[in-house]
Amino acid sequence: MALSHKEHAVDVCESCAPLDDDGRRVEQPRKKALTNRVRRIEGQVGGVLNMIENDRYCVDILTQISAIKSALDGVSIQILSSHANGCVRRAVQEDGGEDAIDELLQVVRRMMR
Repeated sequence: MALSHKEHAVDVCESCAPLDDDGRRVEQPRKKALTNRVRRIEGQVGGVLNMIENDRYCVDILTQISAIKSALDGVSIQILSSHANGCVRRAVQEDGGEDAIDELLQVVRRMMR
């Protein structure tokens, strides 16, 4: 089911303004949900460390590592989606967005490796 523009507005970056000489700052939509997911992933990584320390079966460890990678991919996709629908869309509307599109494509290439 396709989302309306209004429904998309919840999941877009709120601000993509330059912060200072060090870079940019973005207010993440659904920040609480993202931080909760990353904390769960952090717990999974700790679990893998314990499995290694306790000499658990290799396949069990690899299964957990695969789950962690999948969870991180999910977080990445959420952030990428909000960036494309917020920062990149805004840049395209304001000035054609060539730099923002190039940056987005570089990020996607890195994620695909």
